[in-house]
Amino acid sequence: MIPPRLVPLLDQFDFACERLSGRMTGPVMDSGDGTDTRVGPMTDAEYLWEPVPDCWSVRRRTDGPGARATALTGQGDWGRDAAAYPHPWPPPFTTIAWRLSHLAELLTIRADHTAGSRTLTRDDYAVSGDAVGGVDAFDVGVGAWRKALVGAGEAALDTVGYCTYPHGSDAEEPFIDVVWWVNQEVLHHGAEIALLRDLYRERG
Repeated sequence: MIPPRLVPLLDQFDFACERLSGRMTGPVMDSGDGTDTRVGPMTDAEYLWEPVPDCWSVRRRTDGPGARATALTGQGDWGRDAAAYPHPWPPPFTTIAWRLSHLAELLTIRADHTAGSRTLTRDDYAVSGDAVGGVDAFDVGVGAWRKALVGAGEAALDTVGYCTYPHGSDAEEPFIDVVWWVNQEVLHHGAEIALLRDLYRERG
């Protein structure tokens, strides 16, 4: 049984992820008022579009990191621009590819550090260099995180360190706070991705 306190957060997560997936793949998405809005599938050109100079994105490993980045995280032929702390200031503008990869990675690794092996790192994560692969990776991450949430009991919600995700403060926070934060990540990065899609459409 899903703990009652978790139900509204899980509902919010499900709706936010459904809207974002629809916004990226089409043919329609929920407009927010119950009506469908037509939307086309995201192209590779859009996924990798750099609207300003010196964006951070995902890149072929053979091309090396972008401006002000010092590494490409992940494994495989593609990696995501990154730098050690402290990060460059002002923060680099990031592409849809960067933002979606970031979301998919954090969902996947957080799920593992909640209900899996608790060993996955960013170096284990395969970065997708195309739009279809990026959306698929997001959907996989969504499924993994949701499974971890549904498997958490009432006591887990108040347990500090129930999630041991190594790149945030999860190990010092009650799990219910981590769940809340992940929802905020999906909501704000999802809004950014939607806005970038609008800007790409109107770029001419």
